[in-house]
Amino acid sequence: MKANKKIKVLVVDDAAFMRKALTEILESDSGIQVVDSARNGMEGLDKIKRLRPDVVTLDIDMPVMDGLSAIRHIMIESPVPIVILSSLFSDGAITFDALRLGVVDFIPKPSGAISEDIDRSKKRIIDRIKIACSVNLENIRRVRIPKWDPKGRLGDRYGFHPLDYIVALGTTLSGPNTVIRLLTKLPPTLPTALVVVQEISPKIISSFVKHFDEYVPWKIETAQNGSVLEQGVCYISSNENLLSLHLDAKGEVRVKLDKGVHRPLNLLFSSAAEIFQQNTIGVLLTGLGDDGADGLARIKEKFGITIAQDTKCCVYPNLTHNAIQNGVADMVLNEREISKTIQRIMR
Repeated sequence: MKANKKIKVLVVDDAAFMRKALTEILESDSGIQVVDSARNGMEGLDKIKRLRPDVVTLDIDMPVMDGLSAIRHIMIESPVPIVILSSLFSDGAITFDALRLGVVDFIPKPSGAISEDIDRSKKRIIDRIKIACSVNLENIRRVRIPKWDPKGRLGDRYGFHPLDYIVALGTTLSGPNTVIRLLTKLPPTLPTALVVVQEISPKIISSFVKHFDEYVPWKIETAQNGSVLEQGVCYISSNENLLSLHLDAKGEVRVKLDKGVHRPLNLLFSSAAEIFQQNTIGVLLTGLGDDGADGLARIKEKFGITIAQDTKCCVYPNLTHNAIQNGVADMVLNEREISKTIQRIMR
C-alpha cells in the first residue's frame, strides 16, 4: 500500500444505522475511504468482485447470506482481508469457525449506548483495518478439519503416554488459524503436552476451546491457574494474560496465570525451558510485534529446540522475522514441516 493511497473498505452489515456509523468511524481517518456498503453477504460478495476493496468489514448475523457463508465464498471467489465486526463476538464457536475459514481479525461490534460505545471503539476499529491491510493475503488458508469420531479414537485421547517433552507455541494476530491447522496434523500419542499462548479474548476462550475440542483428537483445554500438565492435552491461553510453568512440591508441572500483557510469549518460552530443559520445543508462529525472541534464546541456552514459521508462509511476518534476525531460531519451517519436525524430534 503506497503511503499516499487510501485504504479502500467495503462495509457489510444488515443494519442501516451500523453501516452509517462504521462509515463515519472509518472515514474520520484521512487514510481510509469507504467505497460502498452492503446489506448481506451475497450483496457484499457481488460488490467485492466489482469494487476490489483492500479490506472488508463483515457482520455475522445477516439475512440472505450470513457472515460465515460469505467468508467461504469470498475466500474462494475473491480473496480479500476480512475483519469481522459482530455482536456475536462472545460466541466462541462462531469465532472458531470464522478464524479457521481465514478471517484476519474478529472484534466486537459497538453496542449498548451506541454513541458512547462506538466512540470508545473508534480507535481500535481504525487500527485493525490498517493492520489488516498489511496482511499477506496469499498465506491466508482455510483449515479443513472433518469432525473425528471420539468413540472410535478414545485410545488416542486417553491412552497413557509419558510426558517427556513440552511444545510451547506462541503467536499473536491471525495465529489461531495456524494453531488449528497444526493440531490437526500432530498425533495425540506424542509424549508431550502443548501449551499455546495466542491472540484471543479471555471472554470467549472457553467456548472457543470447547468447539475446538470437537474437531481434533487432542484434548483441548483452557489453561487454568494451577492446572497440572498432562500428556495429550493442549492448553490454550490468551496473550492478554501472563502464563508460566512451575514445578510444585510433588514435582508436577503446573500452569500459573497472572494479569498483564508484557511479553507473554517470552515468559511462556523461558519458563518452559527452565523445567523441560533440552526437551523443550519452542514454536513461534505468525503475528505482529517482537515478543518471543528472548524466550526462544532461553530455550537455546537450555539446549532445547527452537522453530520459527517461515516468514514467506506467515499472514503477518513481523513476529518470526524478528526472531530469525536475532539468530534464535534453530529451524525456519513452513506449517507442514513444523508438524513433521516435532514428531521426528520425539521419536
